[in-house]
Amino acid sequence: MSALLLVLAALQGPPPPALDEGTFVVRRDTIEIAREDFRLFAGRPAGGWSLAATTRYNLSRPSVVLAPILELAADSTPLALQYDVGDPRDPVRILGQAGRNRFTLRYLARASERARELAAAPNTVVLDDSVFVLYLFAAWRARPSPGTLTAILPRGARREVLTIQDLGVQPTTLNRDPTMLRHVAVSGGAAGPADLWLDPEGRLMKVDLPMRHLVAERRPSN
Repeated sequence: MSALLLVLAALQGPPPPALDEGTFVVRRDTIEIAREDFRLFAGRPAGGWSLAATTRYNLSRPSVVLAPILELAADSTPLALQYDVGDPRDPVRILGQAGRNRFTLRYLARASERARELAAAPNTVVLDDSVFVLYLFAAWRARPSPGTLTAILPRGARREVLTIQDLGVQPTTLNRDPTMLRHVAVSGGAAGPADLWLDPEGRLMKVDLPMRHLVAERRPSN
């Protein structure tokens, strides 16, 4: 069974216990523009992970919903992707499949279908600068010394080489309250630098894209 079919089977069967789940509130400057619900759980095949996210941008009309489902291997390498881009003006479903030294993307639109193959490399992640929880897998690869990773950006059908570094525990704010979190810095992409903030358990708490004036902060659990 392909990795993509495993993703679909996971959706159709009883959901496994969540390893992490929550909601990010996304603001541009001080204005809330979106909310992102996500769920991370043990993947199929065993030893990997699956992530499902739904990001709703409601500030503009019509609203846009971005809903990726990503399956990863035990080493966090992307295996398969199903990504529904719910723009009423131009809806598209993106299907991604890992192969030998490549990641193939298929784009299924209302009246067309196309495909794009991107070269894969060690330390590959799937990112989208409008779906913030995906940055968690970049943070997993950060070390105290600067390193590089290859980012596949499905909506843009392109890849980028990014620099990433774990800067250790530093002061920041979360939901306007001062706190100390682990800071991971990402640079080199078209979206500009990204500051990722994780709690002591490794949960992603905040993503800051300063060049785009966007901050996604995890809403406190009830």
